Amino acid sequence: MYASLQRIVALTIKELLAILKDKRSRILLVVPPILQLFVFGYAASFDLNDIPVAVYNEDKSTASRDLVSRVLGSPHFHLYGNISSDREIAPLIDDQDVLIVLHISPRFSADLAQGRSGQAELIIDGRNSNTALLVQGYMRDIVTDFNLDWAARHGQAAPPATVKVTSWFNSNRESRWFIVPGIVGMLTLLITMIVTAMSVSREREAGTFDQLLVTPLRPLELLIGKSLPGMLIGTFEGSFILFMAINWFDVPFRGSYGALYLGLFLFILSAVGIGLMISSLAVTQQQGLLGAFLFMVPAVILSGFATPIANMPYVVQLITYVDPLRYFLVILRGTFLEGDSYAVLQPYYWPMAIIAVVTLSFASWLFRHRMN
Repeated sequence: MYASLQRIVALTIKELLAILKDKRSRILLVVPPILQLFVFGYAASFDLNDIPVAVYNEDKSTASRDLVSRVLGSPHFHLYGNISSDREIAPLIDDQDVLIVLHISPRFSADLAQGRSGQAELIIDGRNSNTALLVQGYMRDIVTDFNLDWAARHGQAAPPATVKVTSWFNSNRESRWFIVPGIVGMLTLLITMIVTAMSVSREREAGTFDQLLVTPLRPLELLIGKSLPGMLIGTFEGSFILFMAINWFDVPFRGSYGALYLGLFLFILSAVGIGLMISSLAVTQQQGLLGAFLFMVPAVILSGFATPIANMPYVVQLITYVDPLRYFLVILRGTFLEGDSYAVLQPYYWPMAIIAVVTLSFASWLFRHRMN
């Protein structure tokens, strides 16, 4: 037992030194994750700010100016310019000079004074449907506030139905609070996959894999020795990204670190199993790297990182069950925003454990097959 442990430790140290002594590997482990963290953390956002808007105000009354000032006073909008005719609207939208045109009819204030609905038209560039829906939501909130204030100041009955929005877990509705925890899982998977997917193929390319076959290392010991470096590096990288998410991007952490790190351990274990499977099949490092990215792209798409799994076709939803990132994202967002405990997250631990057992077992079989 002691001799076996010595051999595993020696192989683990050898793997770590092979990675850390290679300048390209060091750069690959440090630079891309940091760059991607900042790019995704700042650039990937569902929030819209500084939206250019043109105003076509045919009423020129106090009420219409009040509505315009509310729109332009919002942090989401800025005034591109005022227009004075219908002919000016189409060129602004066609050339993408503005995203929206606010058109207030000549009888806006008169209709309001008589208790009728004042007519204000919002013309939106709908080429990007998600952006259009967000802008529509921002404007709806502004108009609702205007209606309530107008009714209160003029002694009119309040609008028949109003909606009060209360956002749980993310009171400010910051999309960064949703995106950054997902980046933790995505970058941890990327680094772990790259390290493990290139481990065996690097040996083959360097011509040292045959030397491993004549050592006293058993297939299980070889598997463990190849797994530990990826797990150690993945845990370190994941911890660093978690630290940045909490202390740099100010994403609140409300759960248990123990619950999070149990999920991180199982997630990295499953990623290592997949990476070793790819590495066992690859002959060169280039093939190993390509295999890792071929897995990464669908894994991220099917994980629910950007689009809800419930919106996917049923057959595609079934495929997501073999994606470990699907489960880890729930654990990340649950511990960050909801304060979930071990008991709540238990249904997401065991699928990753099963994926890890299956992939590591298959990788072990591939090792034995190659050695025999």
